[in-house]
Amino acid sequence: MIVKDIMKREIASIDGEDTIYDASKIYRDLKVGSVLITINKKLVGIVTERDFIERAICNVLDVRKVKIKEIMSTDVKTIDPSDRINDALEIMKHNKIKKLPVVQSGELVGIITITDIAYSRPNIKRFLDENKIMIR
Repeated sequence: MIVKDIMKREIASIDGEDTIYDASKIYRDLKVGSVLITINKKLVGIVTERDFIERAICNVLDVRKVKIKEIMSTDVKTIDPSDRINDALEIMKHNKIKKLPVVQSGELVGIITITDIAYSRPNIKRFLDENKIMIR
């Protein structure tokens, strides 16, 4: 199985010039765990729930004025849609991340999460369901 078989093509993204507040509305409305940051349609960063907590809330930033690019993580790990799911798992494990943007020829085309991978493998999904384990 390869990444493009299970990646999400609907991406929660925002321009780097938009504010933290704008990004928080995307979180609320789309109920996602990360927002991808783009400038001129190129992936430049990612903001996760942890970034919001550690870099915005704990620092008491004015979320209506501070641009999202000020709190984003810039060392974004990515994967190609033609790579294997096991490659995605290795990148996630090695970098201790749960979300992996999918980039093809420099363009953001999707995202794959540890949840997507877990639910793509019937034995893992069955284990999670039987043990009433919710992942997001």
